[in-house]
Amino acid sequence: MLYHIRTFGCQMNHSDSERMAGFLKKNKFQLVSEIDSADLVIYNTCGVRQMAEDRIYGQIHNLKKQKTSNNDRVTIILTGCLANRPDVQKRLKDKVDLFCEIKDFPEEFKQLISSLQNKTQKISKNPSTSEKISYLTLTPKYSNSYSAFVPIMTGCNNFCAYCVVPYARGRESSRPAEAIIQEIKSLVRDGYKEIILLGQNVNSYESTTGKVTTNFSRLVRKIDSLPGKFWIRFISNHPKDVTDEMIKTVARCKKVCESFHLPIQAGNDKVLSQMNRKYTAKQYLRLVKKIKAAYEKFKPGVPYAISSDIIVGFPGETKKQFLDSAEIMKKAKFDMVYFGQYSPRPGTTAWKMKDNVSKKEKARREKYLNEILKKTALENNRKYLGKILEVLLEKTTGNFFLGKTRTMKNIKIPASEKTGVGKLVKVKVVKVSAWNLKGICI
Repeated sequence: MLYHIRTFGCQMNHSDSERMAGFLKKNKFQLVSEIDSADLVIYNTCGVRQMAEDRIYGQIHNLKKQKTSNNDRVTIILTGCLANRPDVQKRLKDKVDLFCEIKDFPEEFKQLISSLQNKTQKISKNPSTSEKISYLTLTPKYSNSYSAFVPIMTGCNNFCAYCVVPYARGRESSRPAEAIIQEIKSLVRDGYKEIILLGQNVNSYESTTGKVTTNFSRLVRKIDSLPGKFWIRFISNHPKDVTDEMIKTVARCKKVCESFHLPIQAGNDKVLSQMNRKYTAKQYLRLVKKIKAAYEKFKPGVPYAISSDIIVGFPGETKKQFLDSAEIMKKAKFDMVYFGQYSPRPGTTAWKMKDNVSKKEKARREKYLNEILKKTALENNRKYLGKILEVLLEKTTGNFFLGKTRTMKNIKIPASEKTGVGKLVKVKVVKVSAWNLKGICI
């Protein structure tokens, strides 16, 4: 049987899709690149913003309509953040064959596969199983041969007012440290150059085996000590759980990239409190100062980068409160910020609040902050001129290769005999802009 997976949203969703693909491959399903050719289509959904949700509705409607008009049968599965929402299930009940929460995978898929292989028309929406195997134990079908997502935990306990993750994925659950180490050892043996540790809140990771408890910092040190030449990255972490031990660990470890993503979401303390973020703007800036000091102490002269997330137009956010986010950006001097215009999400605490900032005003605020980011990003990038950096090459465009530095800077270099997708190469930076670097392979 031919299958196709459409993935929306974050890196965790992409990692989940890789594990689903690995499971389907093991069960003799064949992946096809064109959705029109598939007998089984899986939508791995994101419910963070309404725009992504609307795209999913439109794609499912169009696929079902096309298959019906061609007298083709297609089985549609919906998983990810939208799978357990009653309103979504009601809206798509005549188009989706199975709503499957990712934590229930693969047991529900096993029943589905049995139904398909036996050519049974009916698929139970709520299968009864005596035991559910964690989907994180499945062997993934990785998307490429040089960079791999490795989930270390799933779920979240924070219940930020705007966020669907705790409702979609449940409470935090950490993988055993040894299972993570074994997966990474295998990847390194296979030549992978970049290992990206994933979790909704990686720095609250904690696993206990016997009498030994491993927190995030200890896990990172174990991975860093593994033989082989590879990079370590991690996404994402919560400022309230960033400890001095963690800062020291990521700054000292040689394989850990000098890139620290620290989402603030808002710069005003009242808004942060309404978001249920559990820290103040002052506490956040103190963390930024500690992170910068640690990099400068343990890796003097080595470039580092700090990035963040900011939501504009949270319910009730006044123009004055918004300007506090601008002040945070000016003080922190971020290398990158991922902006999001607030979108009401059913089931969250903020869903009950009045979304009283217009779309036009949200767009204006985002543009205002982006102008600040352009200045700080360019100022930071100017420090790269003339430096020799290690670069992971990811793709080609014409006679050039595109890659990224350890600090997550995009860089473009001319092709040469030393270049190739998936290679780590030394590059001298010859030109910079706010968003990109240009260099030559040496």
